[in-house]
Amino acid sequence: MPKLKLYLFLVLLVGAATLGSCSHYPPNQPLESTPGNDSYDFSRLNAPDNSDETFVVLTFSGGGTRAAALAYGVLDKLRETQIDKNQKTLLSEVDVISTVSGGSFTGAYYTLFGNKIFTDFKDKFLYRDIESELFWKMASPVNWWRLTSPYFSRIDLAAEIYDESIFNRQTYGMLAQKARKPFLIVNATNLYQGARFEFTGRQFSYLGSDIRSYPVARAVAASSAFPFLLSPISLVNYPWPAGNKITPQDEMAGEDYWNNKRRYYAAKNNAIYADEKEHPYVHLMDGGLADNLGLRAIYDLYVREDIRNKINNGKIKRLLVIVVNAKAQKKETFDKNEAPPGLKTTAYKTATVSMDNYSFESVEVFADLLNERIKAQQSIAGCQQLLNRHAQDSYKIPPLAGGNLKLYVVDLAFDNLADPQMRNYFNSLPTSFKLSKEQVDKLIDVGGKLLAEHPEFKKFIAENKN
Repeated sequence: MPKLKLYLFLVLLVGAATLGSCSHYPPNQPLESTPGNDSYDFSRLNAPDNSDETFVVLTFSGGGTRAAALAYGVLDKLRETQIDKNQKTLLSEVDVISTVSGGSFTGAYYTLFGNKIFTDFKDKFLYRDIESELFWKMASPVNWWRLTSPYFSRIDLAAEIYDESIFNRQTYGMLAQKARKPFLIVNATNLYQGARFEFTGRQFSYLGSDIRSYPVARAVAASSAFPFLLSPISLVNYPWPAGNKITPQDEMAGEDYWNNKRRYYAAKNNAIYADEKEHPYVHLMDGGLADNLGLRAIYDLYVREDIRNKINNGKIKRLLVIVVNAKAQKKETFDKNEAPPGLKTTAYKTATVSMDNYSFESVEVFADLLNERIKAQQSIAGCQQLLNRHAQDSYKIPPLAGGNLKLYVVDLAFDNLADPQMRNYFNSLPTSFKLSKEQVDKLIDVGGKLLAEHPEFKKFIAENKN
């Protein structure tokens, strides 16, 4: 009998090991026809009740549950903000949401399920201890063997939790079928290049892959795969169904090094995907490694002419950009010691220093980009007034396309809080997926407070009341 038990145990052990070695992450699917990804592109989305005249962009930063709750508070305040006599809310005017890491949970959930977020999301995500759930899932004997596979890791377990219990197995195809705004851009980082990778039809076309079958939960998992704690999400780079992956615009930009280096390097990053033999796989981690605000996606959407064309055509008259930055500045003490900080502290700082340092600069660069355009509008108007006043033959200066654009950049951060005790409280909250109900509720409240009290938001409301 003991021999039989030992034999059965060995059979089960071998079977489990075999099962584990066969475990594999669910791969992204190849694109069968070239127009396939067009269904999930910014240009294809529309909504009858969403006017482009007031164009609203939201960006949700990384920062675990802290970021997700702060973003939720901003959405809730936008829902309360009426902008006309018909009780239309500012939330219904949101056109684009760009997200990173913790902010991706809130942005993706709202884009998928709309106002259900205000009844479901707290219990489905904000109040949950996701970290403990992932730990116990990893501790399950069933998953020990799956995790022995080189093609299945902790991030895949996390994606399963998100897919089953938060996002209800929704795919980008389901998102595309809605064909309405807001347009969601979930951002991750390509480890090979250190470049931003966005989950859109346009980006997936460079992989020769069909985004419509890809689970939204896996995009969110990639966006929030923080280094050292979670492993990367992997994608397959397939050949293009017909012809060359690289667009004519990329080819032109690739020859434009001296005139526009930003366009040149963007095209260079895209060109890597064209060589499937040299780069057959893409490994993605936390979007904050490339841009912790999600603002570069909006910058690129403008530079690619998607937003700029709407401005030039006179469709956008008011551009409101709300940057929800959940960056926390925990007070450190390691500079009081002669001995250098340990490996854990050094690793964390290495992963986050660049995220934090360039957040402010990203907001300023974006604002300067559009403010230069507005200054040009003002210069033309001033010159026209002088001509009208002093020239005998009144000459009409050709107006700047899309003139009279009004820009409002609302950058929300804990540093905006006047009360030092409140600032210290929120800056001390950890970057994790485990916060108390009390902490979450306070973050939701302060998100609405930060928005309502921001000078640019007050200015927008005052100048655009109907």
